Amino acid sequence: MRVAGGRLDNAWMTLEQRGEPPSGFLSADIYDSWMRCIALGLDMRRPPPPEFVSPAMLRQEQQRCSLVRGLALAEMHTLHQQISGSNFMIAFANAEGLLLDIVTDRSFSDASHAACIQPGAVWTEQCCDTNGLGTAAHLKRPIAVHGDQHFFPRYNNLTCVAAPIFAPDGELTGILDASSDCLSRQSHTQALVGMAATQIENGLFREYHRGNILIAFHNRGEYLHTLSAGLLAVDEDGQILAANRAARVLLHGLPASPGRRFGDLFRTDFSRFIDEGRRTERQGLEDEVGSQFVAMIETTRQFAMVRPVARPRPAVQAGGVATDFVSADQTIAAIVRQVENAAMRKMPILVRGETGTGKEQLARHAHAASGRNGPFVPVNCAALPESLIEAELFGYSEGAFTGAKKGGSTGLFKEADGGTLFLDEIGDMPVALQAVLLRFLDDFTVRPVGGAKRQVDVLLVSATNADLDESIGRGRFRSDLLFRLNTLEVTLPPLRERSDFADIARHLMAKIDPSAGLTQSAVDRLAELDWDGNIRQLRNALSRLSLHEQGGLIDGATVAAVLGEPPRKRTSGGAATGGGLKDNLRELQRAQLLTAYAEAGNNISKAARRLGVSRNMIYRALRGEPD
Repeated sequence: MRVAGGRLDNAWMTLEQRGEPPSGFLSADIYDSWMRCIALGLDMRRPPPPEFVSPAMLRQEQQRCSLVRGLALAEMHTLHQQISGSNFMIAFANAEGLLLDIVTDRSFSDASHAACIQPGAVWTEQCCDTNGLGTAAHLKRPIAVHGDQHFFPRYNNLTCVAAPIFAPDGELTGILDASSDCLSRQSHTQALVGMAATQIENGLFREYHRGNILIAFHNRGEYLHTLSAGLLAVDEDGQILAANRAARVLLHGLPASPGRRFGDLFRTDFSRFIDEGRRTERQGLEDEVGSQFVAMIETTRQFAMVRPVARPRPAVQAGGVATDFVSADQTIAAIVRQVENAAMRKMPILVRGETGTGKEQLARHAHAASGRNGPFVPVNCAALPESLIEAELFGYSEGAFTGAKKGGSTGLFKEADGGTLFLDEIGDMPVALQAVLLRFLDDFTVRPVGGAKRQVDVLLVSATNADLDESIGRGRFRSDLLFRLNTLEVTLPPLRERSDFADIARHLMAKIDPSAGLTQSAVDRLAELDWDGNIRQLRNALSRLSLHEQGGLIDGATVAAVLGEPPRKRTSGGAATGGGLKDNLRELQRAQLLTAYAEAGNNISKAARRLGVSRNMIYRALRGEPD
C-alpha cells in the first residue's frame, strides 16, 4: 500500500533500479537510515523473517529493566487513552531495540503486521529496516516513520512515532513508540510520545536520587509541577549530583555537571536555601547570571528529602508502617524500592523465588507501601479445588450451582476491594481459569457465577516458585497472562546468597522469643548450614533453639548440639570445596562477567563492550550456564 504519493514512489523506483535512493525525495534521517539498511545487506524485496528472543531471555531482560519498564507501562496506558480512535499500539523497547511490552487494541492486534510486533521481537534497523523503534535507538532522538518511508514494503501501512528515554547518567535506557495504520495517523501523537518519554525520564531521575535532596525550579512558579521544570539532585553538602535536561536548558550553560557546587550555579547560600525550604514550600532562587527562578525542595511521600544512610534498616518502613521484611542486603533493598514504587502506582507485581524466600512477606510489604485501606487477602492457588477456583475468586450468587451456600459469596476479589489480592503459587492455576483472570485484568470487573458483574479496585501481587517459561512452553501457562502479571517482576534470592543472614536470624529470633538472643558464634554456626527451605526453615530451626535456651543467649555450642554439624564446609567465598581447577576457573570468569555487569549499571551491552566479549557471554553468566 503506497500512501505517500509520487515523491516516495520515485524514491522506491530509483532504489529498485539503482540500488540506492535519491536524497532529494527523503528527509535526511530517513535517507541515512535507508543507506544503513543497504549497507547491512538488506533487500527490500526479500525482507528477513522477524527475529525473536527466547521467552527466558525476554523475561530476564524485562526483569533487568524493571524500574524503567514499570514507569513506561504506566505512561503507555495513559498514552493509549490520550490517543483517540482505534488501531493504535503503544510499545516499549530496551536500548537495543528488543520489544518488552505493548499496549494495544483488538483492531491493531488482529492486523496482519501484528505477528511481528510482539514482546520478544527485535526491532533494530538490522532486523526490521527503517522503523520508529530501531531508528530512534540508532539516532538517540525522536523520529517519525510514515508509510512508504519504511524500507520494507510489509510495513508501508504503518506510521511509527518513537522517542528515546535516557537515564540520569545520559545512557539510552529505552524507546517509547506509538504505531498505527496510516489512516489513523494523528498530528499530535509525536508531542504526546515525547511528553511521555520526558515523564519517564523524570521518574527515573527521582528514583535514582530518592536518597538525595531534590530541587525543582522554573522561571514561572505555575510550571513547577510540569515536565518543563528543572530538577537538580544535590547532596547534604551542596554538591551537584545530577541535573535533568530541563534544568540544563534553564541554566543556559552554567556548570551543572556532577561534582560542581550549588554555589557555582546560584547566588543564594545553600544552607540558607535548605533552612528556608523547611519553613516554606516555595522560595526565590537567582543564578550566577542573574536569572530569577521559583524553587522548591521536593518532600512528597514518594521522594522525601532524607539523609542517605550507610545501609538499609533490617525492618523496612513502608509509608510509615513497619513490616517484617528484612532488607539489609543491597540486592534485596533495591527489590524493595522497586516493589514500593510499583505498589504506590497500583502496578501488578510478580514475585519469583524458591520456597521459603519470603514472597508473601514481600507481598505484605507491597500492601503496606501502597497505603491502601482495604485488606490483604492471600490466596493459595495450589490449595483451591480446580472446580471451585472461579467461584472462590469471583464469587457466586445464591443457587448458582449445587452446593452454593445460602446468600451466595462475594468472592476473594471483591473481599480484597480497596486492598491487595495476593495470588500465591500462580503457576498452578488451571489454564481455563487463566483466561478468566486475563479478562479481569482488562477492566478489573468481577463476574460472579450466576450474578451481575461489578467493578473492584485491587492491587494484584502474584508469586511462584515454578519455572513459568517452561510451563509456557508446555502449554500449561499463558504467555499473555504472564505479561499482564509481571508489570514489575522481581526474584528473591535464596537465603544462602544473601548478605544479611545475621540480620534475618536476629530479627526472627526477636519475634519468636523477645527475651532470647543469638551470640556471634551462634550466627556463624547457623550460617554454615545449608538452608534449602530458606527463611521458613531458618524460622523453624530458631524456634527449636528457643526451647533450649529460654530467655537467654544462644551460643554456637547450643546450635551444634540441637541442629548438628554442617553437612559440608564452605570456602570463604561461599562455594563448596572439592571442585576442580576447571570449575574454579569457570567460576572466576563468571564472577568477572557479573562484576562488570554490576559496574555497568546492569547494562548488558555496556558490560560486553567494556570486557570486549559478546552479549551472549554476559547472558550465559547471568543464567549460570557454562561458557
